[in-house]
Amino acid sequence: MTTAERPAILLVEDDSALGPLISELLEPDFSVRLAVNGHDGLHLALTQPWDAMVIDRGLPVMDGIALIKALRAKGIATPILILTALGATDEKILGLDAGANDYMSKPFDAMELAARLRALTRTYTPPPQTLGIGDWEFDAGARSIRSMYGSVVTLTAKEAALLEVLAHEPERVFTREDLIKALFHPSDQPGVIDTYVHHLRRKISKSVIRTVHGLGYQIGEPHD
Repeated sequence: MTTAERPAILLVEDDSALGPLISELLEPDFSVRLAVNGHDGLHLALTQPWDAMVIDRGLPVMDGIALIKALRAKGIATPILILTALGATDEKILGLDAGANDYMSKPFDAMELAARLRALTRTYTPPPQTLGIGDWEFDAGARSIRSMYGSVVTLTAKEAALLEVLAHEPERVFTREDLIKALFHPSDQPGVIDTYVHHLRRKISKSVIRTVHGLGYQIGEPHD
């Protein structure tokens, strides 16, 4: 699939001049493999991993629409861009409904084609949603908390959920009833909160959660 530098693209284009030209134009950003008919394109698509495919409509042996339908029927979810001279709206609808993700008409701009392929192969990794708790950094999504020295404590789902509720409103004192309502079943007893607070203090620090006597709990200021 993706190399360290360039995503792998399968280009299925039968024009003996245009196919190599497209490959050459894309090579600075992508690793391109050219197939010159639908049958070869189907074989390569099914037997090798690709980051995206560029498929012509008017292919010999198996036309582009049939090729795309065959790939989707086999469960191949690789993004597909149709590149064809058939640019009418109804033709675009036909191609997209067959399973393509994008559609470009010939003649085309090479820079636009490359940009569309970058968009199809782009993956987004959202930044970790972390909260500072004293000297510690809490990642609710990963259910972990990291000390200032780099040691990581893994939490259970309930432990992480309890810590997240408290940390999101650091000035608020939560009653046991508040926390039961937010995190547990209404039939659970308030003592379950005390149990999870005990677990968190034992795993992280006694000061990670502060007891406000007569009221409940509040996020603390743990230090290493």
